[in-house]
Amino acid sequence: MEPPPEDCRIPLDAAEKIILVWDSTACEEARDRMIFESDRQEVDRYLQAVDEIQRSLSSTSLDSQSGNKVNATIKIAMARLEEEFRNILFTYTSPFETDSFTSITSDPSSSVHSSSSSSSFNSATPRTPSAELGDFVDDHFGGGDLADASRRSSYRSSSSIREIDLVPSDAIFDLRSIADRMISAGYLRECIQVYGSVRKPAIDASFRRLGIEKLSIGDIQRLEWEQLETKIRRWIRAAKTCVRVLFASEKKLCEQIFEEMGTSVDDECFLETVKGPAFQLFNFADEISRSRRSPEKLFKTLDLHDELMNLIPDIDIVFESKSSESIRTQAAEILSRLAEAARGILSEFENAVLREPSRVPVPGGTIHPLTRYVMNYISLIPDYEQTMNNLVVSKPSTGSRYSGDPTTPDMEFAELEGRTPLALHLIWVIVILQFNLEGKSKHYKEAPLAHLFMMNNVHYIVQKVKGLPELREMIGDDYLKKLSGKLRQAATSYERASWMGVLHCLRDEGLHVSGSFSSGVSKTALRERFKQFNTMFEEVHRTQAAWLVPDTQLREELRISISEKLIPAYRSFLGRFRSHLESGRHPENCIKYSAEDLETAVLDFFEGYPVSQNMMRRRSH
Repeated sequence: MEPPPEDCRIPLDAAEKIILVWDSTACEEARDRMIFESDRQEVDRYLQAVDEIQRSLSSTSLDSQSGNKVNATIKIAMARLEEEFRNILFTYTSPFETDSFTSITSDPSSSVHSSSSSSSFNSATPRTPSAELGDFVDDHFGGGDLADASRRSSYRSSSSIREIDLVPSDAIFDLRSIADRMISAGYLRECIQVYGSVRKPAIDASFRRLGIEKLSIGDIQRLEWEQLETKIRRWIRAAKTCVRVLFASEKKLCEQIFEEMGTSVDDECFLETVKGPAFQLFNFADEISRSRRSPEKLFKTLDLHDELMNLIPDIDIVFESKSSESIRTQAAEILSRLAEAARGILSEFENAVLREPSRVPVPGGTIHPLTRYVMNYISLIPDYEQTMNNLVVSKPSTGSRYSGDPTTPDMEFAELEGRTPLALHLIWVIVILQFNLEGKSKHYKEAPLAHLFMMNNVHYIVQKVKGLPELREMIGDDYLKKLSGKLRQAATSYERASWMGVLHCLRDEGLHVSGSFSSGVSKTALRERFKQFNTMFEEVHRTQAAWLVPDTQLREELRISISEKLIPAYRSFLGRFRSHLESGRHPENCIKYSAEDLETAVLDFFEGYPVSQNMMRRRSH
């Protein structure tokens, strides 16, 4: 601060009088007025008076009594300036509207003070499974001036940071004028404290508007998942605003007021103001990283991880000073813990799929809720492929982890060379899902229904993989072929278990008596054979019409396969032996159905609802 020309200086006695006139502890009028709300001439006179008092302290002509008087006057002046400093800050302190915050962090066209370009943020949040795996099934299913100038220039050009002018330029000038005089008089700590006493509550108010809460690990554990999911989404939006707008703007304000008063004053002031709120902000993500690792938390944990990772460069810029190192360190450590949490959740998910304990068979052999849950779950993973490829670097532990279980699924990873560790984890999940489903299939009393259940579920898995190109690419066509082979095997096993007995009725063996082949047909054996066929087919029809194949294409393909085996065999049998019974009494008691009747009856299969025992008979007449 350059001293004014000698002829513009105020005499010491006059300066003391000006200070005392504005002593709010002694003058009632001074309590009701603010200097910096007066005209500029009054403001300038008061500041000149303070400057003169401060200069007099270094004068050697002051005696002890005069020195004491000057010191007392300085204290009065500093108290008044502190009051004025607080009042100016209060005048321009109010929390921003949440909408203005979020539009600044997301709208490239937003007009703000510093940066000229904008980064775009993806606000779309992938769906996440809304229930825990177990609950789902039980219910039936985040050094020098040049160097400093270069640093600030880099900071200002950040493409994602969006500073806002918190205080207008004329008020900044007044605040800087006051802070300069307080610091020169040795009142740095008081200046910083009064600054923080005003700005911290403003940040707190903005936090409340952004929905940032103080939550302990206990609070988080007690929340329902839907509530926690909402809070995570809110935190992700708020964190961008806090780092890129709120904290960045607070840093700018500190620089505007304090940066010319020493290399660390603005940093100290900034840290005093935002350290507590910054730790509060990041604490939420930290608590999530430490919370129980249940499967449904994976994708929101990855969202938190990705958001924090995207914010780390901005955090490093906004909190670049050495005094802010603890905040940078905290953010980096939380990022690491979120990564570890994501890996742990994936491991827990695998274990939950393998050990899911439900034993009650799903009616009709349809798709098990576990299958839907697991495949819907892993179908979201390609959305996070880049992140998870960076986080998941080890193959799944397919042997040692379950080595005590003689029925543990086996997997030959040697055949899957070239797959990423993440892809191997996805394949492993499908392997253990099938293993679990095979265990569940054993709870069906009818073998054909057990095979139909496996066919439905493997088909769902195959279609889910085929329908998502990203997932298919990760898993690979080699393994997809294996899955398709298991589907065909299940279908073949179903047909054998269901139709071997029925088709066995249509054989010639056992119908002929010794003698001529053409004329030696036992009518009694033939009647019994037709009756046996009718009974077996009616039973299969009755039961399997109530079974369910939900995929229309698979249902139609299965019916066609059945018809291709059944109808020609029946038509041929009927053609060979009809004449032997039609000449006798009541042939309709034996030959109840035409080939067309059977074709029509096959259309009832796998619809998932029971049919009347007399339906086929009514249809044939």
